[in-house]
Amino acid sequence: MRDIKLTIQINKPLSEVFAFTINPKNTPSYVDSIIVEEASEWPVKKGVTYRNKRENSEWSEYEVTEFKENEIFELRKNNDDTIVRYIFKPINNKITELEYYIQTKAGWLDEASIRNIVKKLKIVLEK
Repeated sequence: MRDIKLTIQINKPLSEVFAFTINPKNTPSYVDSIIVEEASEWPVKKGVTYRNKRENSEWSEYEVTEFKENEIFELRKNNDDTIVRYIFKPINNKITELEYYIQTKAGWLDEASIRNIVKKLKIVLEK
């Protein structure tokens, strides 16, 4: 099992960062390998399924396993042990600390790729 945890500060209020990251339409703007993502229902809650399509046209499904507004958003890949978790903390009313965590058995996980996702998320949100 491999895992990576990165923490960044984003110059946006917590509620904006949270709303952006849970919206599946935004995922392709910061995860280059995903071309489309959708949720089985809205608003998001525990048990909702997210589906994403990768560049290779392969679809993956994730279930929301933890959800607390403006605090935590966690997804677990169906038929796999992959976990993606976002933890949100306010630094002040204009800055949010985001902890991005991923755990998987898959061999593709490398820190450089995850670092790029987190960097791009920060750039997109701060525009």
